[in-house]
Amino acid sequence: MIFDEFRLDQAIGLILAHSLRLPDGTFKKGRQLSAADVRRLQEAGLATVIGARLEAGDVPEDEAADRVAAAILGDNVTRSAAFTGRSNLFAATRGLVVIDRQRVDALNRIDEAVTVATVAPGDIVVPRQMVATIKIIPFAVPAAALERCLAFAAGAEGPIAVRPFQPHRVGLILTTLPGTKESVIEGTMAATRTRIEGLGGSLVVELRCPHRTNALAEAVAQAMAADCTLLLISGASANVDRRDVVPAAVVAAGGSVVHFGMPVDPGNLMLLARIGSVPVVGLPGCARSVKPNGLDWVLRRLMAGLPVGSDQLMGMGVGGLLKEIPERPLPRARASAAEDERRRRPRIGALILAAGLSSRMGRNKLLIELDEKPLVRHVAEAVLAAGLEPVVAVTGHQAEQLHQALSGLPLGWAHNPDYADGLAGSLKTGLAALPDRLDAVLVCLGDMPALTKAHIERIVAGFDPAEGRAICVPVYRGKRGNPVLLGSEFFAELREVSGDSGARGLITQHDERVCEVAMQDDAILTDLDTAEALARFTEGKAGA
Repeated sequence: MIFDEFRLDQAIGLILAHSLRLPDGTFKKGRQLSAADVRRLQEAGLATVIGARLEAGDVPEDEAADRVAAAILGDNVTRSAAFTGRSNLFAATRGLVVIDRQRVDALNRIDEAVTVATVAPGDIVVPRQMVATIKIIPFAVPAAALERCLAFAAGAEGPIAVRPFQPHRVGLILTTLPGTKESVIEGTMAATRTRIEGLGGSLVVELRCPHRTNALAEAVAQAMAADCTLLLISGASANVDRRDVVPAAVVAAGGSVVHFGMPVDPGNLMLLARIGSVPVVGLPGCARSVKPNGLDWVLRRLMAGLPVGSDQLMGMGVGGLLKEIPERPLPRARASAAEDERRRRPRIGALILAAGLSSRMGRNKLLIELDEKPLVRHVAEAVLAAGLEPVVAVTGHQAEQLHQALSGLPLGWAHNPDYADGLAGSLKTGLAALPDRLDAVLVCLGDMPALTKAHIERIVAGFDPAEGRAICVPVYRGKRGNPVLLGSEFFAELREVSGDSGARGLITQHDERVCEVAMQDDAILTDLDTAEALARFTEGKAGA
């Protein structure tokens, strides 16, 4: 890759290194300059620009990010399409993040151009929460360096995965001594129930017995007879040795002690035992509180079906100081709600505008058959395949026929009775049908059958309001097309638009928030308004 200051007569195809504000708009960094772009720069009085030109053997940043993301993707993790050299990974289910740190670290040490950042191993995540981000630092990566990174990421399972919690049947035994307060017992039971249910399990047995070996061994046998898949024992007095009351009772009931103690504070006096295939955990005293402690780390792994033994316990020391002190509050105490929102996948819905009269076509173009399905169905299937939710079809003219054309698809519906008044009415009707708390909406025209899942995913990948990309407009060779994605900050203004121009005026007014998303083909410019356009499109498909 050549990075330099170039004369404008050498700038066609150049990747712009820095954003440029022009009298008639803004060129954002990362834009690949077309001949028309160069003319605009010359008209603005510029003589040179700083940018990058790719060479043979260079892999563009988005392609590189996509390939790395695909290589490190593990079970129950999804990824976004790459944009500006970044692809994000998201949890597909609630569970525990599992990261092969050795492989991720090795990948990060290959070349400074390729970076992978993850959440902490063992974090609990929920669907749509970001678990990792891949960022390609320059505009391109040498192919040889990328291949070395992919080799370290390769394996039977991707190095970044999420293990869902399993519905364990959990038993809890509490021992008592003379003077044990009822409030302590009830508090322990409540804290334990909160932990177990929060990890997808159920507390099916709750027993009490005196803090004596024989009595506890009998209670253990009773709990095991109830088909518990995990057994917890809270002793009235803390375990201080492998031969103390709780471990001795487990051995008397036919079990064995796996490990005593762990390098996590609070939680040092954790006991791990096993009866057959059933894990038995002797709770440390701190388990009476809901505050994070070593028990949480052990339960997360057990409930997610991950191995827990001496090796895993003794590897928990780094980061195992969980005690909250004024000088070092817990990480969750520092995290803000805004940060949590930023780390999740945006909630993006879609509108398919299908209400018009098709006056230039002479008949309803959306119902015309292409490849044995109505034209509008091609668009709806592409949007649904991209995973947007909800997708609302806005009908008007020949609404009943459109319902039939889109039958069987998981769509929402909105009817615009004033469809003859222009596009704005359909846009406002569709917005009214969307749920609250969406982050953005993709506005699609119903007559763009060349649109694919890949086009939509790339537009969505560009959306990042925090980085100034709150409106995403697809572009092919410098010409803007559809569909357009608009952030929720513009919904109020969208409800005030009028006429047949849709959101065009709004986009012009907020140029500083617009992200132009470059496309590899002209599908985003292909809408079939006339019989001639339809004929050209079908002839092109036949000759392809």
